[in-house]
Amino acid sequence: MNLSFQLNGRVIGVDCEPADTLAEVLRNTLNLNGTKVSCEVQVCGACTVLVDGAPVSACTYLAYEARGKCVTTIEGLERSDGTLHPLQQAFIGEFAFQCGYCTPGMIMSAKALLDENPKPTRDEIIHHMDGNICRCTGYVPIVAAIQRAAEVIAKESNK
Repeated sequence: MNLSFQLNGRVIGVDCEPADTLAEVLRNTLNLNGTKVSCEVQVCGACTVLVDGAPVSACTYLAYEARGKCVTTIEGLERSDGTLHPLQQAFIGEFAFQCGYCTPGMIMSAKALLDENPKPTRDEIIHHMDGNICRCTGYVPIVAAIQRAAEVIAKESNK
């Protein structure tokens, strides 16, 4: 089947099988390997991408469900001038990763949160990130990175 959807700001067409997941199409057909696949049962959050701004588990989201929608992956967060998104920069600045496998999904989930709630409390961040598992960091630097990014984004929007 042929699908058309917006991917990271560009309209694309792609051929896939009816049972292909969005993660399979992103990784295997489009070579966007930032989206990770781990549990394949919608538990860990490593495969999180945004579909029309909402976080979805790409490992269980069928690719055909994305037709006509706007899909954003970790690769789509880089700004047009080549700089990193404040969330990406904050994860680096706060050392909010170790192995890095969960990081793209964490960042995409955090982006959905900050788009919806630009000034979340620590408890709101923790609650929102509950669907993303990290086996390395202990979560403290992840929460700090999201808080830092929220501050940077707020300053940028006040300019």
